This record gives sequence, structure tokens and C-alpha cells, in this order.
Amino acid sequence: MAETEGKPQVLLFPFLAQGHIIPFLALALELEQTKKYNITILNTPLNIKNLRSSLPPNSSITLLEFPFTSSDHGLPPDTENTSAIPYHLVIRLIEASATLKPAFKNLVQNILAQKQKHKLFIIADIFYGWTATVAKELRVFHVIFSVCGAYGLACYYSLWVNLPHKCPGSAQRLVDSNEDQFILPDFPEARAIHRTQLPSNISEADVTDAWTMFQQKNLPEWVDSNGVLFNTVEEFDFVGLGYFKRKLGRPAWPIGPLLLSAGSGTLGKGGGIYTEWLNTKASKSVLFVNFGSMNTISASQMMGLGKALERSGKNFIWVVRPPIGFEINSKFREEWLPEGFGERIRESGKGLVVHDWVPQVEILSHFAVSTFLSHCGWNSVLESLSQGVPILGWPMAAEQFYNCKLLEEEVGVCVEVARGKSSEVKYEDIVAKIELVMDETEKGVMMRKKAGDIRDMIRDAVKDEDGFKGSSVRAMDEFLSAAGSHVPGGEKKIHLKE
Repeated sequence: MAETEGKPQVLLFPFLAQGHIIPFLALALELEQTKKYNITILNTPLNIKNLRSSLPPNSSITLLEFPFTSSDHGLPPDTENTSAIPYHLVIRLIEASATLKPAFKNLVQNILAQKQKHKLFIIADIFYGWTATVAKELRVFHVIFSVCGAYGLACYYSLWVNLPHKCPGSAQRLVDSNEDQFILPDFPEARAIHRTQLPSNISEADVTDAWTMFQQKNLPEWVDSNGVLFNTVEEFDFVGLGYFKRKLGRPAWPIGPLLLSAGSGTLGKGGGIYTEWLNTKASKSVLFVNFGSMNTISASQMMGLGKALERSGKNFIWVVRPPIGFEINSKFREEWLPEGFGERIRESGKGLVVHDWVPQVEILSHFAVSTFLSHCGWNSVLESLSQGVPILGWPMAAEQFYNCKLLEEEVGVCVEVARGKSSEVKYEDIVAKIELVMDETEKGVMMRKKAGDIRDMIRDAVKDEDGFKGSSVRAMDEFLSAAGSHVPGGEKKIHLKE
């Protein structure tokens, strides 16, 4: 690894997923700007290859690959990223990534042997609790970096630790004794959680399933870390931050939003077709629909959504992924959409149907975009709110349900359209939600104002000028100060419910 003599060494180790790698890269680039650290990003060969093309040509960041053969773990050949596999294989990739532990430990030991007089600290993914245990053993400063928001992850964490829907005695039932709703015993601030807000891996969890077995090992290891970094903003995510401070007894530093590109109102590389189309539309008149690279909906839901978009009469850009039951990289088929849909929207000029990657940040920053219909993945949430764009939520997996809950119930910038990948929703209901948010209704006006307020809040959080430091800047300073002054100490353990 190329190093500048005397600088602390920082190792960043994201999980094998674009939604994790991108925020880690954004964090690495931010640290690089300080010119105070030797920075190395760790990952598997194919992910390192993709990262290399994403780095600025003059970057000093080092990329280091760990050998990894996916077929050794029951995965398709050359599978090193969740974008290449269906959701049910994600847990297998998570399990396989734990085999990187010996290479990781060996690397840290080698660095320590070479840099005895200089600092080393580690920033690792939420799925890599084992890195915290290695760091503690080797007396190295370590933080978990959550690419999720604090509130959403707090709900997700609490559900795995307590499994309240499986252990009724551990859950505080609501007054109306509704067995489909419960309060998280260690996170009552989240209020009622409904069974339909449980991702499938938690809903189906038992003692022997792969996800439960993984989390039973992973989550307790977090307390071996020295703190948790969150890609979020304190002003609207303080409740979730408070949960982790008291649960882990560790600092929770909100250092977000960490985004690879900031919206400037213009589209960059690859954005020509979208620029041209959006420039023909009136201000705040376009609905952007994108469920991310890992999520899709059922064939019937896709039909209903297509019908709703057409009936709404709104302008839209819709990123269409193969519906459930088709290979993740299948070529687009007209049969997935209502008969004649493509021809009608081309003739009307009302919509663009996209089958490939799109420059999401740049689209959201365009003056013509009014609203974002999203799965409520946290990267997408931050990209939308950073541009003051309100959200129509369709959560599907992981902590997305609780991101949507936070945005709708607490922040006021979201309306949930549907929930999950299999629930049936009438197209008329989707149309009604689109009109509620995009038209000049009382609700729509209020949401746009609140989204604008959150945008300004985010800008203030990352401001560092004229003697003023925003909350995220201060949190980053506190984290780096803690890393620089680290003295190893004893830790405590947590335990999942049996």
C-alpha cells in the first residue's frame, strides 16, 4: 500500500453491495480531502475493479483486494455483489464474506508491525461485526459505519435482538390487544410496529434459519467497536441515534449525508437523454420512480403501477426492473406492462420507461422533478431529501419499512403508497396518492414545504465556513478526535433472545 510517512492509516471495509460501497467511497473521499490520512478501501477483486473506475484520477486512496471465489460458497461464478443475485441469496453472500476474516486479520497485523509509532483505525460495515472483535483483540480503534439511517436501523436491530413477534412476552401489546401490532420493548419511541412492516427474513425468523443464526453472532459483536458512524443528519434522526447510544454504550456520530455527487441542477455523464426530456417539462411536474438495484415488485404490482402512472396523467420517469420470478438481469419485456403502454406513453410524451442504470442524484436535482416514488432505501432517501423532493414510499425489505415510517410519521415528507413485494394494491389507490402529493392539495403543499425545510437542514449540517460548523461536521471532528486519542478498554456484550 502506498503511504505518506507519518500519517494515520485508515482501513474502510464495506459489504459487497453497491448500496454499501458507494457511501463508504463517499466517506473515503471526504477523509482524503483532509490530507491527514493514508486511506485504503478493502474488498473483493470484482468490486475493487469497479471502485477503481469510480476514483478521481488524482486520488491517493489505495484499493486492496482480498481473494474470493464465489462458487466455493454455493454462489454463481463471479458473484461478488448483491446486484448480481436475487434477494434470497444475499444471506449466502453475507455468510461467504465472513471467510475474509483471516485475510483481514493478517492485513491488520502486518500494518501494525510496520507502523508501530503511528495510528491505525478501522471503519467497517454493519454486516462485519467480526471486524470489531478482531480490532479489539489487536487493540485497534474501530467503528461500525451504518449506511442506514439511525431510526430505521434501530427498529431493525431491536427486532433482531428481541424478536417480539415470536416472543409475545417480550413485547408490550397495544391497548386494543391487536395481535398484529406491537411495541419494541427497548425502543418504544418507534411506537406501533405492524406485522406487515416486517421484512420477510425477520417475519420468518426462527432459531435455526440462516438470517437468525447470522444476526445472533453479528449483532453482539458490535459492542466490541468503539462507536457507530451513521450516514444521517442529527436534526431529523436524533431518536434513532439516542437508541444506539444507550443500547451499545458507545458514541453514535451522525456524519451524513455522504453522497458521491451533489445535485447542481444539471445532469452529468450519461444524463443527456434525461436532460433533454426533463427540460421539456414544467417545474415540479415529473414523478421519478425507482426501487433501487436490489428491489423489484410482483408482476401484478407492476401492472397496477403502470396503469396508475398512465391514469394519473402525470409526467414520469420509471426505472423498470424484472418483476419477481424473472432473472435479475433479464431483458425488458413489454408483457410486464399494460398492453400498449409503451406506445401510448411515447405518443403522449408523458413518460420515459428506463431499463438500465440512471443518474439518480442528477435526476432528482432537476427543476422538473416533483416527487420520488421510492423503496425508501436510505441512500435514495438522502438523495431525495438533499434536493428537497418529497417521497411516495413503497418499502420492500430490510429497514426500508422503518425509514418510510420515520419519514411519514415523524418528518412529514412521505406518504406510503404500498408495503412489501406481494401485497395487492389497487391502481386507483396509487393514483390517489400520486395526486395527493403532486397536486396543490393541502397535504401536497405541506410536504413540499417540509421537504424544502429538510433540504436546508441538511445543507446547514454539512456547512463549514465563517466560523460555523454544522452538526455533521462537528460529529466528524469528534469521531476523528476519538480515533486519534484512542486508549483500548474493556467492553460489554449484548445477547439476542433465544
